[in-house]
Amino acid sequence: MSAESLHESARELLRTWSTTDPHDDSMRHTMLAFLDSAPRGCLRENVAGHVTASALVLDRSGCHVLLTLHPRVGRWLQLGGHCEVDDETVRDAALREAREESGIDDLVLEPELLSVHTHPITCSLGEPTRHLDLRFVVRAADGAHIVRSAESNDLRWWPVDDLPGGEAGAERDALSDMISRAASR
Repeated sequence: MSAESLHESARELLRTWSTTDPHDDSMRHTMLAFLDSAPRGCLRENVAGHVTASALVLDRSGCHVLLTLHPRVGRWLQLGGHCEVDDETVRDAALREAREESGIDDLVLEPELLSVHTHPITCSLGEPTRHLDLRFVVRAADGAHIVRSAESNDLRWWPVDDLPGGEAGAERDALSDMISRAASR
């Protein structure tokens, strides 16, 4: 368990990710270039930016998605967060984050990368940075009992075709894209 194993796992995920979408392929190459220049780029200490691990938690039927009302962003998002030095791989980080934020122990991570995204944010560093997010599908039992963590203002199952709206609405385009990708597998 080390920054090196995290770094290598991120590089391997991106190197082997097969995508036909030109935007995804461009993002894949950009993230690989970033990792080539940042050996500790999977850890939040890398102020210029760092890899994060997201988990799109769906029930096994694929009819419901678990979303968190993110305290910093103020919107409904998929679960996930920073890689930690104790994580062996980025996959491990995504599954750990999903378990911590949902309270569900019996989760199953689909091993292939779902999508990638990059966004500016002021995270726990207290300084503006950039998250290079590697996104995975994680499955929970239908009707799995959730327990909100201190990292969330709220946590709920939502029908995949009725995502939350309003002032604290979901990032619908991004979530709908991830849900659609997961359904097409």
